[in-house]
Amino acid sequence: MSKPQGTRHKAQEVPDDLAAFRDAVRDVRPIPAPNRVVHDLPKPRPHPAKREEEEQAVLDELARLTFDDDAEFEDDGMFLRPGLPRDILRKLTRTHWVIQANLDLHGLTGDEAVAETAVFLAGCKRSGLRCVRIIHGKGLRSPGREPVLKRRIRKLLTRRDEVLAFVEPRAIHGGGGAVVVLLEA
Repeated sequence: MSKPQGTRHKAQEVPDDLAAFRDAVRDVRPIPAPNRVVHDLPKPRPHPAKREEEEQAVLDELARLTFDDDAEFEDDGMFLRPGLPRDILRKLTRTHWVIQANLDLHGLTGDEAVAETAVFLAGCKRSGLRCVRIIHGKGLRSPGREPVLKRRIRKLLTRRDEVLAFVEPRAIHGGGGAVVVLLEA
């Protein structure tokens, strides 16, 4: 059998797809490169929103607490959370635990020092630090040479849940101008 004449002619008219594409783009030329520098800007750093939220919550909590500067605070230089062995105080005094971080409050007002201490303690808790030192000074330049920061910071520490104990360290570690704090793990 022979093929019909019209079918053979139709097959020759339908070009192959690749040939049709090449025929369509034959006169196309690449666009010249722009005459300018394209900067690859670095991606923005992640924003620690949760951390800032937690720190703000700590500051808000402190703002709600009333600190009565005239109230007497029994200060024998040490504090131990009830139910803990007194051996902890001896170990803290003898620096059994390595002091892992320091906070120096010299030059701050009472409110600034309380806020800085709260932020510091929150950061230590987040980082898993166990033993820290807070340097509040002896109050020699305060009005009346009263240790204002010493009293307020130690009062704050007794109210913080993460503070297990604190002691006034030996002179080599700050003596009466500092406090070594043991935090819960």
